[in-house]
Amino acid sequence: MNIDVNQLAEHLARTPFQVEGIYRYARNTGVPHADHTDSFPGFVFPLTGKIEFQFNGTPYIFSPGKVVHGGAKMKLNQKNFGDTNWEYILVLYRIWNTELAETSFSHQHFELPIGQSPRLIELIMRLWHVYNQRGGMSKFQTEMLFRDVLNEALLCVVNRQNSCESHTLFEQVTTYIHENYYQSLSINSLAEQYNVNRNRLSYIFRKHAGMGPAEYLLNYRINRAQKILFTSDVPVQQIAETVGIADPFYFSRVFKKQVGISPTEYREKFINNPC
Repeated sequence: MNIDVNQLAEHLARTPFQVEGIYRYARNTGVPHADHTDSFPGFVFPLTGKIEFQFNGTPYIFSPGKVVHGGAKMKLNQKNFGDTNWEYILVLYRIWNTELAETSFSHQHFELPIGQSPRLIELIMRLWHVYNQRGGMSKFQTEMLFRDVLNEALLCVVNRQNSCESHTLFEQVTTYIHENYYQSLSINSLAEQYNVNRNRLSYIFRKHAGMGPAEYLLNYRINRAQKILFTSDVPVQQIAETVGIADPFYFSRVFKKQVGISPTEYREKFINNPC
C-alpha cells in the first residue's frame, strides 16, 4: 500500500521505539518458511535478488531499491522466482507506548520506493555488524544507527518524489513555451502560470535542461526563426515579431550569437546551398 512519507516521519518522531532484533536472510539458508510475521513489526531492507512475500494477502516484492514494512503477526506467504538468489536484512522493533502502538503505522504493511542508495546500503550493513557485537556500546550504536537508516530511507523517498514532481513541472512549462513562444512571456509570468517560485522554476530548468527558463525560451525562439528563414522570404523584422521578439536589432544580435551568423547571412547561405 502507499504511505504518506511525511506522516510516517512524524509518527517516528513522536513514537518511542527500540530495536528488538536484526536478522539477515538469504536463499537456501535452511530457515523454515513462517506462516505469520514475528510478534514485532519490522522493516525489510532487500540487498540482492528478489522474492515475493504476501502480508495478509497483499504481495510485496523484496528487491533492491525499496524498503518494505510488515506489521506484527500478519499472515505470511512466500513465493520464489525460480532459482533467483535473494538476500535481505530484517529489523524488528518494539513500540513502548501501548496506546501509540495500537494506532500507529506499526500495524500496517507498506512499501517505500527509495531507488538506488549506496549510502543506505552502507548504513544497513554497519547496523548489521554493530548489532552482532557485544557490550553496551553496541546496543547504543544499534539504536542510533537504526534511526540513521530510517532517516536516510525517508530522505531517499522524498528526493525521488521531488525529482518526479520537478520533471512533470518541467514538461508542463516547456510544453507551454512551445505552444506560446510567440507571446510576451517572462520568467515571472511562467512562474505565476504554474504557481511556483521563480527561483524554484530556474532550479528545475537548470536541472533538466542545463539552462535557465529565459535561455531555454530564447533558444526555442531562435530555433523557430531558423526554420522560418529557411522556408520563407518573410522579412527578418517580421520573423522576429513572429517568434515573440519585438526588437529586430536584439533579435539579430542574439541570433548571431547562437547560430554564428546573422539572420540575413543564414538565409542567403541556405538559399545558395539548399542541401
